[in-house]
Amino acid sequence: MSEYSVPVQFIDLAAQQAIIRDDIDAAIARVLDHGQYIMGPEVKQFENDLKVYTGAHHALSCANGTDALTLVLMAWGIGPGDAVFVPSFTYVASAETPAQLGATPFFVDVLEDSFNINPASFDQAIEEAKRLGLRPAVVIAVDLFGQPADVDAISGIARLADVRVLIDGAQSFGASSHGRKVGTMGDATTTSFFPAKPLGCYGDGGAVFTQDDELAELINSIRLHGKGSEKYDNVRIGSNSRLDTIQAAILIEKLKIFPDELIAREKVAKAYEAGLCNTYKTPRIAPGLRSTWAQYTLILENRDIVQAKLKDYGIPTVVYYPKALTQQNGYSRFPIVSTGVKVSEHLAEKVLSLPMHPYLEKKNINEIISKIV
Repeated sequence: MSEYSVPVQFIDLAAQQAIIRDDIDAAIARVLDHGQYIMGPEVKQFENDLKVYTGAHHALSCANGTDALTLVLMAWGIGPGDAVFVPSFTYVASAETPAQLGATPFFVDVLEDSFNINPASFDQAIEEAKRLGLRPAVVIAVDLFGQPADVDAISGIARLADVRVLIDGAQSFGASSHGRKVGTMGDATTTSFFPAKPLGCYGDGGAVFTQDDELAELINSIRLHGKGSEKYDNVRIGSNSRLDTIQAAILIEKLKIFPDELIAREKVAKAYEAGLCNTYKTPRIAPGLRSTWAQYTLILENRDIVQAKLKDYGIPTVVYYPKALTQQNGYSRFPIVSTGVKVSEHLAEKVLSLPMHPYLEKKNINEIISKIV
């Protein structure tokens, strides 16, 4: 029997919905009234809202965050013979997309303090990819748990090797690096609007951001079956990856409260830090960076014990991620940087994410802390 006095959700979408339910209902009703369920006016409005929010020149919505990655790689012509550098400690979508196109995911390690790609490991992998007969083509810099990767260091290395920088911002939409919002850095940025993300819809959704006019034009074509000047003039191989109008309508309303939710997430993170930093290795945000706090993730030696204890008290936790990509059967055949991915493998054994959302009350946080310190 749980002794936890205040019910808590790992991610509380119901609390958010209670605040904006009337606005959501009205937004959905407008879509039902005009009946343009695919690429309706709300899609264009949401894309414009995204451009205003991020400062990106182009924001193109799509069906999900995985498709967003694929659209960019397709537009760049990535395929067999190309090496795409991917951190070993991340969600599978980052490696899945180049593999599906016939390219070679080349795994590199991450930094323990940020959970993000280690620039030195990436640098090392470039020459090793060449020795394997691969063309170093793209690095997918994942902003894990909401903190931007070291885009300046990664971009500097990439430029010297003629490697494109694709930022996987599935967890970091709303974050920033030295005054630049996610969506304006690298050669392109992708994000996800999966319901559990900091900005999530009530289904699947994603977007691509770029400052490159030509790339944006290509992606717009590819997401619509490779269309040319008109619907039935398909000028290239494409895909079907569109954000539903109803989801766009929902996201328009959610984006209105998103800035306040980010502030609330930061307050939750600070409260966790104050209560846990003397007992556990807590997340560290590098100077000049702002995280969305998509997850609040500890590194601890006794993970199984702590997780079981919190479960007994009715407190949900999640392990993101229990296996590095290099440890997963589907990806074990792909190359790994010669210096190894020991940090990724270590993190997979030690990380534990606590409840994190903008509506987590101080009494909830205090009780969670009290159960594990």
